[in-house]
Amino acid sequence: MIRNSMRSSAVIILALLSLTACGDKQNTVAAAKVDQPQEKFAWKLVTSWPKNFPGLGMAPEKFAKHVNAMSNGRLTVKVYGAGELVPGFEVFDAVSQGTVEMGHSGAYYWKGKIPAAPIFSAIPFGMTATEFNAWLHYGGGMELWQEIYQPFGIKPLPGGNSGAQFGGWFKKEINSVADLQGLKMRIPGLAGEVLKSAGATPVTLTGGEIFSALQSGAIDATEWVGPYNDLAFGFYQAADYYYSSVWHEPGTELEFLVNQKAFDALPADLQAIVEVAANAVNESTLAEYNARNNAALKTLIEEHNVQLRQFPAEVMQTLKLHTDKLIAEQVKADKDFARIWQSYSEFLESMREFNKLTLQAYYENR
Repeated sequence: MIRNSMRSSAVIILALLSLTACGDKQNTVAAAKVDQPQEKFAWKLVTSWPKNFPGLGMAPEKFAKHVNAMSNGRLTVKVYGAGELVPGFEVFDAVSQGTVEMGHSGAYYWKGKIPAAPIFSAIPFGMTATEFNAWLHYGGGMELWQEIYQPFGIKPLPGGNSGAQFGGWFKKEINSVADLQGLKMRIPGLAGEVLKSAGATPVTLTGGEIFSALQSGAIDATEWVGPYNDLAFGFYQAADYYYSSVWHEPGTELEFLVNQKAFDALPADLQAIVEVAANAVNESTLAEYNARNNAALKTLIEEHNVQLRQFPAEVMQTLKLHTDKLIAEQVKADKDFARIWQSYSEFLESMREFNKLTLQAYYENR
């Protein structure tokens, strides 16, 4: 019995020694893997905005900073302003062709390529920023956005929202619909077509081109964003009348454009970092505009004697009628627009009813 007991003890000891050896070996292999240098990636990001421009231009800068910090330098993103590598209106093509890995712009600039693209930026009399983000993340909007960009090899991500935008800067007052006739105004997307239908002449310009065109008389009016950005561009030096009426861009979504092949080449953790950083910028950009606009408006009025105006009810009603007509035409002309508009409009209607009971009533009571 003693001999058998000794044999059993010896077997147990040998087994324990064997497991310990295996454990040491596994730990050594794991340590070796950790010590191995991880692949690094360097991306270029081009934008449609001037370099480091407040709000719009800083959104990609913040994104690059977040990505670098979260990845511990494994993925670095260098940001180029409009015209530094490619012109502002060629961002989409540069990303699609793989000339650069990323871009930052607005979807309504690509209407000529994708008729439904403006839905993912701003629709006249459409969703506010809060409503749009809800649709994007919980109403199927994000999936639809990815579908229409997929043929171009681009993965879209939310890139910030500038909130409700002012009606714009005008050299002459707008007192009636007649004052829109022949008006040359810088205004992109569907809103430009609405204004054209109402008798004006829409002009498409990048941000850096607007001031000189307004000052020289090449255009009679312009919209840009709102007080925060408009003060930075100095539009008060070229036009006297500033219209606060919100109609053309009630909640303007910006976008990150990611080359799909470049994204697929990243390991899973870096892919997650790109997506999380984009969402972080999307939230912080809207907060920045909400925080800065009122102070900037006060400066425009009190220090630069800007004349604040609102469009007459007749003008707003006319613009709404032309918007409805234009969207109906787009629905008939393009199946993707029709499909996405159905999702968008149904979600908007549900939000409209809920907001009547909550925020709208609260604002009136407050």
